[in-house]
Amino acid sequence: MMNESMKNQATAFAPASIGNVAVGFDVLGHSFQSIGDLVTARRIDEPGVRIASIGGLVSNLPRKPERNTAGMAVLSMVRELKLDFGIELAIEKGIPLGSGLGGSAASAVAGVVAANALLPQSLSKLELLKFAMKGEAVASGSVHVDNIAPSLFGGLVLTVGIDNPNVKQIPVPPSVRCVLVHPHMSLSTREARKILNRSIDLSDVIWQSANLAGFLTGCFTSDLGLIRESLEDVIIEPQRKALIPGFDAVKEGAKRNGALGCSISGAGPTIFAWCEERDATAIRDAMVAAFAAQKLHSDAWISTLDPAGARIVD
Repeated sequence: MMNESMKNQATAFAPASIGNVAVGFDVLGHSFQSIGDLVTARRIDEPGVRIASIGGLVSNLPRKPERNTAGMAVLSMVRELKLDFGIELAIEKGIPLGSGLGGSAASAVAGVVAANALLPQSLSKLELLKFAMKGEAVASGSVHVDNIAPSLFGGLVLTVGIDNPNVKQIPVPPSVRCVLVHPHMSLSTREARKILNRSIDLSDVIWQSANLAGFLTGCFTSDLGLIRESLEDVIIEPQRKALIPGFDAVKEGAKRNGALGCSISGAGPTIFAWCEERDATAIRDAMVAAFAAQKLHSDAWISTLDPAGARIVD
C-alpha cells in the first residue's frame, strides 16, 4: 500500500524477546517491553546500506552491513526492492549481547521497521519478517524466528514454518507478568546450540508435546492452573542449565515464591519466570538473591505481556 507517512528519516524501537518460552523450542517467543534496541534509518543518495554509528550497551559490532544483523536485514530489503536510494543506519543497543534476550533479532527488526517508513510503498509485517530473518542468520548461523516474530509482532507469538512462516499472536491472561533476571555474564547462541543432543527419547517428546499443548490451551482459556502444570521444559533446559551458575537455585527461588513457571530465556543466561502480578516482586528478589549467592550481579525487570511489537518512535 502507499506509504502516506513516508519519511526521509525514521527511528524504530524493537523490544527484547524471550525465545522458546520453555516449551516451544524455536517456535514460541514473547516480547519484553522494558528493554529494546533503537535503529534510525535515513535516506541517502549513495546506493546500498551504510552503518553510521553503533552505540548504547554495545558499540564494538561490525560496521560492514553484511556482518551486522540490522545492516544485513535492511540490505536484503534494498536489494530485493531494487531501491533507487540508499539507507544509512544508526544503531542504539539497549539489549546486552549474549544475554538470551534476542538482541540480534531486535536490531534486525528495528532496522527493517525504520527502513519501511522510508519506502514509497510500505510493506506488511510478514514481508518485514522475512527480511529480518536474513539479518538474524548473520548472528545465529541459522534461520529461526522465535525472537524475530515476537519482537516484530509483540506479545506471545507462535510461528510455524520458515520459508512461508505462519505467525499467530496467542492471548495471555491479563494478570500474568514476566520477571526477567539477567546475570552479568554472556552465552553464545551458537555455542548453546552446539551442546544440544541430536536425538531425544520418545517419552520426552510426548511429555514436551503435552506441555506445549497444555500451555497454549491455558493461555487461550486463562487457566493459570494449566499454565502452571504445563510450563516446564523437559528437553532443552536439562541440557543447557549447566551453563548457568546457580540455575537450580534461581528456579527454586522463583517457584517457592509462586511462579507459574521458570526457565531459560532463549539460549541464556537470562532466566524468566511467569507469575501473577501480586507475586512478581518477591519472585524477582528471590531470583536476584540466588544469583548473588553465586557471586553474580544481575539486572532484573518486571513486565506485562502487552501485544505491542516494534514501532516507529520518531
